[in-house]
Amino acid sequence: MFKTKNLVHDVKDVPPAWIFEHFGRLKEKLTGQDLKIKSLFNNKERTPSMCIYVDNKTKIYKYKDFSTGKGGSAIDLVKDLHGLTFYQAVSLILESYNDYVLHNNGGYDVGEFKQASKYKVSKYVFRSWSSQDQYFWTQFNIGSKLLDEHCIKPLQNYTMLKEDKELCITGLYLYGYFKTDGTLYKIYQPKTLDKKFIKIADYIQGSEQVKQYPYLIITSSLKDIMAIKSLKLTMDIIAPDSENTLIKREKMEEYIQNYKKVLILFDNDEAGIKAMQKYKETYPEIDICLLPMSKDPSDSIRDHGAKEVRNRLVPILNKKL
Repeated sequence: MFKTKNLVHDVKDVPPAWIFEHFGRLKEKLTGQDLKIKSLFNNKERTPSMCIYVDNKTKIYKYKDFSTGKGGSAIDLVKDLHGLTFYQAVSLILESYNDYVLHNNGGYDVGEFKQASKYKVSKYVFRSWSSQDQYFWTQFNIGSKLLDEHCIKPLQNYTMLKEDKELCITGLYLYGYFKTDGTLYKIYQPKTLDKKFIKIADYIQGSEQVKQYPYLIITSSLKDIMAIKSLKLTMDIIAPDSENTLIKREKMEEYIQNYKKVLILFDNDEAGIKAMQKYKETYPEIDICLLPMSKDPSDSIRDHGAKEVRNRLVPILNKKL
């Protein structure tokens, strides 16, 4: 016999884990672990880029799809998957969950939920710059002066620790991103397809190197910051942790107040364009700039040369200023 008391009328009584499992057609039960799957919105994706994770503050499952820039709560997932309004999504969730309850002996067994522990960087070892490093960075017109200015150092290896497990990563192309006080905030491993970045701390990249120029560009990455700087533009340039991370309102309002103009220059792809539109919707005072060349400014320099990128980018910026 099913237990009718388990039927629900409020979406708050539906376990978010069940919503993700059911509507995402997941093959494993969510009990606190993070999960990376192929995008539910992009069936052409080969490398999984959609993360289903436990939010550190709320301890509730959320999602982020890096292929399209979509993300949010379990309800947001249903809205985005089916093109529904909030109330339509809630109605569909309640209908689906109650149907599940009626056909599964009273409902979903939440079981013991324990947020899975994660590997954290515990130590790292520096090494000297090599000819391979020189080739990698100079293809983006980035030299030793810019690397030193932004506190980028080559690593021999780094060690990650989780409970009693230790994992040492070694490779030719490993770089530590440091604050000016020597604090490591990110590791960059460009030759790793699955996890190019390992975030250690929140940080607005380039924020310690601003020169108080009249104009500010917000771009996608530290590599793009340095590539654009190599074009000798008299503008400050910063980047959030990623283009899918909105800079906090208090900080954005400070930028808008202190600069004559704030411009957003993210990647020339669907996710980048959507991220720029989100910034523009949130802060109408800023302007969007799109460089219609390669995926991002650094790749454009690699593919077309610094001179050509400067000739294309400067008129685009001037039009917005």
